Amino acid sequence: MGMGWVKKGSADRVQPEVDLHTDVPHSARIYDYLLGGRDNFAVDREAAGEITQDWQNLPKSMRANRSFMARVTRRLVRQGYRQFLDIGTGLPTSPNLHEAAQEVAPESRVLYVDNDPIVLVHARALLTSHPAGRTAYVDADLRDPEAILRAEEFVATVDLDQPVVLSLLAILQFIPDEQEALGVVQRLVDPLPKGSALALSTVTGESAPEEVAKGVAAYNAKGIPTKARSKPEVERFFTGLELVEPGVTLINHWHPDEAAAAVSDAHVHMYGGVAIKR
Repeated sequence: MGMGWVKKGSADRVQPEVDLHTDVPHSARIYDYLLGGRDNFAVDREAAGEITQDWQNLPKSMRANRSFMARVTRRLVRQGYRQFLDIGTGLPTSPNLHEAAQEVAPESRVLYVDNDPIVLVHARALLTSHPAGRTAYVDADLRDPEAILRAEEFVATVDLDQPVVLSLLAILQFIPDEQEALGVVQRLVDPLPKGSALALSTVTGESAPEEVAKGVAAYNAKGIPTKARSKPEVERFFTGLELVEPGVTLINHWHPDEAAAAVSDAHVHMYGGVAIKR
């Protein structure tokens, strides 16, 4: 299956044929299915069913993460941020990050990054920018930060003379090796100017240890390496940065709106936080 799209300020680019690997479950398609989306295949639905047999509250935790993304984005835009680098974007699910940002400041710019073939096929939906702003998409791997930073779309979209929000939401659990995960975050933060922000969320089992342990084991059994982290482990990702109150917390406690405040902690299996580079 192939798709081309038109990017603001560029000629039409026709993407090559994309192998969706429909015989292997993908994390983005499982996420899509559990959020009620339609961009998934039988193998993903089967995997999701097996995973949620033990991880019953996973869909609620995923929805809490989408809410966290929207609250973080709107809050940072209101504080003056206008550039976002969102890595591990996943399938388009409204509100997308650029929608949350541009409803507050239409001139906001968002560069999406993912390397999942299903996300590449649907990237056109991520490029529906307000005319005053800009969105772009890079097909690249989180584990190769330098490829992201030298991509043509990065150069065209992100101004490194101005603060940038680096968004790593619900993605680092798929890098189980602690040193590799910490190194990736550091290599992405280092080139960003002072005043930039890191917004991060990742899986924890501390709010529901038995349920999450079984769910993580099910992900790993399906060939999707996954790790749940403790609060101190998540806090290490912010080393050298100034954490914004309330620090690293269950994501439903991060500046909650009424809906977030109503979610039970036992149903939220992600820690998150925001920190500033000084």
